[in-house]
Amino acid sequence: MCNEDGFIDDNNTSGLIDKIGVYYWFSIDSKNQRLIAGVGEARMETAIYTYQFTPCKSVKSFLESLQSVELMPNSTVKPLRLLRDPVTWTVPLYVKTMEELTMDDIAEGYYMPKANLSAVSQQLYESIGGPNFQLDTPEFPDFAKAIQHSIVTPGLWCYERLLAKATEFTKEPNPAETYLRITLGENNGDSPGIPYVMEIWPAGNYSPVHNHGGADAVIRILHGSIQVSLFPYLSADGVDPFAIADFGFDDVTWISPTLNQVHQLRNVGTEACVTIQCYMYESNDTRHYDYFDYIDGDGSKKQYEPDSDMDFVAFKSLMKAEWDAVEASAAAADAARMAIITSILSSPESRLPRRWWWCLPRWWGDTRHE
Repeated sequence: MCNEDGFIDDNNTSGLIDKIGVYYWFSIDSKNQRLIAGVGEARMETAIYTYQFTPCKSVKSFLESLQSVELMPNSTVKPLRLLRDPVTWTVPLYVKTMEELTMDDIAEGYYMPKANLSAVSQQLYESIGGPNFQLDTPEFPDFAKAIQHSIVTPGLWCYERLLAKATEFTKEPNPAETYLRITLGENNGDSPGIPYVMEIWPAGNYSPVHNHGGADAVIRILHGSIQVSLFPYLSADGVDPFAIADFGFDDVTWISPTLNQVHQLRNVGTEACVTIQCYMYESNDTRHYDYFDYIDGDGSKKQYEPDSDMDFVAFKSLMKAEWDAVEASAAAADAARMAIITSILSSPESRLPRRWWWCLPRWWGDTRHE
């Protein structure tokens, strides 16, 4: 062997982490002749230690010859899974289709080609990725405005429903730590909850840190923007995010059973964000875990069974009814205003000199000037 030092790195100061839920990964990379260790999800962003061998043919041959992993009989290490490929790259969070990708996109590694997603994630993407899959439609072009109005108006459905969910993830009311789940279709048992969910995030609202039950997922932004913080693993002891990314209108991101599983969503914008989330288990998933695990306000790990605040068809109809009432009220106000204008214009007072206009309604001057 070329390395005569016993593979000891005197500069390494990293070690085990004393946190609940922590796990580790170890990557053997024969092509690049290096060993990498990390915490939580197996990706370069979570690596804490790298050992680079001195380039040597015998080292490369040795690493290529490794075929299995064996544990000592009394080992306390519990293996989770064996991944086929070494950890070599930073995982892109944004998804683009073949028609959108450029050579620069591939070279810079900023975007995940849709073709590189798992077969399940590609299926989910195709279900929600079309140009006609939009929030505002010709028959209801003000859907997003209606949702925003419903959120900020006491007595309307979104406002009252969000208020009722203020203790969804905490014992004490916290209206900011919740969101609305509008479901499309039924639960067919192949995902944690109903597979297609439109989620509504008021400005300033956020989710608890949570995972996704080991499912694949694709998320598309239908309106507004959302900030996503990614965590290496879920822990009641608290863990810092290893990445924070902002997603805007029409951006798409993804989740796999081993990557991007633990995150927190937060609307840092000034208007509501609406996303479409879709989930599905891999064909080899035999667990079918029906919950999302999350960290509550006390720092404890809890289970959340994905629910539905309303079916999408009923919700859209309700928002249309609320918005029609808003427009009817505005139309009535306009009609009343025009009646007053007509009355004033037909009265002797309409011939008053401009200096007398102070006694008329505030908008009269603007109307007279026009």
